[in-house]
Amino acid sequence: MNQKQLIYNFNNCFSWEEKYLYLIELGQKLPLFPNKYKISKYLISDCQSQVWIVLNNYNNKVNLQGHSDALIVKGLIAVVFILYKDLSLTELINFNVYPLLNNLNLNKYLTISRNHGLRSIIKNIRDQAKQHLII
Repeated sequence: MNQKQLIYNFNNCFSWEEKYLYLIELGQKLPLFPNKYKISKYLISDCQSQVWIVLNNYNNKVNLQGHSDALIVKGLIAVVFILYKDLSLTELINFNVYPLLNNLNLNKYLTISRNHGLRSIIKNIRDQAKQHLII
């Protein structure tokens, strides 16, 4: 799935309940998250739920893996991964994901703590990308 498809699908959800179910569906499609990554190094401390994000760089293309113990948050992780799909480290760091997230109107339906957690996930991904550029 790409950004345009994601936005199209969200805009065709007629209610928050449909968006909610769609988020859960996206989260369920995330690949299995290896237990070896469920360590403090990858845990995002600013999230209300437990969230782990791992960024790897293969041939200057970002590969993201993530997991959460909360279904909605897992769906939000999937959304962010779709928005960052096929970007290089530099492109990811410079990419402003917030206008696309605004197109989905998620901030209208998410609690303050979930919005804060979403921002923490994005910041963590960008920070990991910066660390890979330094290495």
